[in-house]
Amino acid sequence: MPPSVPSLPLSTSELPGLPLGTTAVVYCEGQFGEQDGKTANGLVRHSEKYEILSVIDSGHAGVDAGLFLDGTANGIPVLASLDESVASAGRVPDYLICGVAPADGLLSEVQRVVLLDGIARGMHVINGLHEFLNDDAEFVAAALRSGVTITDVRRPKDKKDLHLFSGRIFDVTCPRIAILGTDGAIGKRTTATLLVDALNAQGIRAVLVGTGQTTIIQGGKYGVALDALVPQFCSGEVENQVVAAFEGEDPDVIIVEGQGALSHPAYITSAHILRGSRPAGVIVQHAPKRRVLGDFPMVPMPTVASEIALIEAFADTQVIGITINHEQMSDAEVGEVIDDYELEFGLPATDPLTRPLDRLVDMVLLAFPAMRESAAAAIVR
Repeated sequence: MPPSVPSLPLSTSELPGLPLGTTAVVYCEGQFGEQDGKTANGLVRHSEKYEILSVIDSGHAGVDAGLFLDGTANGIPVLASLDESVASAGRVPDYLICGVAPADGLLSEVQRVVLLDGIARGMHVINGLHEFLNDDAEFVAAALRSGVTITDVRRPKDKKDLHLFSGRIFDVTCPRIAILGTDGAIGKRTTATLLVDALNAQGIRAVLVGTGQTTIIQGGKYGVALDALVPQFCSGEVENQVVAAFEGEDPDVIIVEGQGALSHPAYITSAHILRGSRPAGVIVQHAPKRRVLGDFPMVPMPTVASEIALIEAFADTQVIGITINHEQMSDAEVGEVIDDYELEFGLPATDPLTRPLDRLVDMVLLAFPAMRESAAAAIVR
């Protein structure tokens, strides 16, 4: 194992700032399209901060990333190696982003070699893992030699700069909607991003508050990597980001990204999201064909019914809709599940990736009809 050096005298803070360019390659060997490749999956679907040039995963080399994920080409190739990515770009891209998100949050030896190779080529590294590369002597020395930076996205602020729950959330007058789910890596962030974009397209001022590293890497303005914090500060940090979004954007609605699941035995982040943001409504994301939890195959998946009951018992909120993760499902099966859920629960249901986004917007407007006035006013303008 590499040495850990929490008091290392050298630091990448001594290096020049980040580059003016935004070109990036996403490293996701063996995981693209999988649950542990969710950071890469998210960046391929949406990135406000980086121009994604390619994804590295030799197992899927040669395909278009968008076509592989969602059936729609986006011009981002999946390539076999960093050599191929640099050659495809025609120059060394500005950034190498670690696009894997394993449950343990640690780099393998093979992954270390690739990231160090990127640094040696002059690429700045964006790291979303729990393992902080700025505390690693080998990475720090390599970055200093190459004159590049390493950004540890999950590194929390100093404790003196963190927030306890304060009650300021009660001053936020617009509705908050949390996108929760029945498992980790089930599509909550994707649904939240699509919902924010769709609401804004209809003239409803919506803003996203992220709670994980991927949303921050994508360029989200408001957010915190919740699972990297001491639990005492989690609710307060969620509250603080929601308040900042409310005061900074004056939105009609704030959409809060979920993490894990309230029922999940390994994660408690959903509890802090519910406590800190105090959402008026919750959308629950579920993968009907998933039989066991993604990283915990010894644990059966909860049902939609049990998750809804738990959420509504735990917090003063109500579930306003159900969204489907269509993994391993045909289009016909998705349609049948949507119909079944709407009949069983009396709630609107949809698959945001295969059905019109109007259905997702209508889910919100049905629960919060006052927002229709904002949409109507935008059309008049």
